[in-house]
Amino acid sequence: MHRFEKVLYTAKTRTVGGRENGLSRSHDGTLDVKLAVPGSARIGTNPEQLFATAWSACFESAIALAANKRKIALPAGPVIDAEVDLLLVDGDSSLRARFNVSLPGIARDVAQSLVDEAHANCPYAKATRGNIDVAVTLA
Repeated sequence: MHRFEKVLYTAKTRTVGGRENGLSRSHDGTLDVKLAVPGSARIGTNPEQLFATAWSACFESAIALAANKRKIALPAGPVIDAEVDLLLVDGDSSLRARFNVSLPGIARDVAQSLVDEAHANCPYAKATRGNIDVAVTLA
């Protein structure tokens, strides 16, 4: 277990019904989603979409933090296209992720170093490192 200095934020949600026919709500009411199996006729999102959204948002913030540390002004318009695959591997389910990052207006070598630093420091990347296949590509 890692030592920590302080808790910055605690997300609290309640999910009932899982991906089959579920609902998930945050304790403060700002998140309220219906859950559905990917590809089903049921209206709702699925955990993989939520994971891709959360991870890519965190990754973009990690890029901004890396740029800020180096006093590099990021132009408006960084984009991360995230893909999270739900896989069946030897009878067990697993995940795989791909991130296509676009940092318009930043020299390619600088952009690549920002992406690399963000991938090293993003909490989601740290949590999944060594557990799932992840590919990060600079567009």
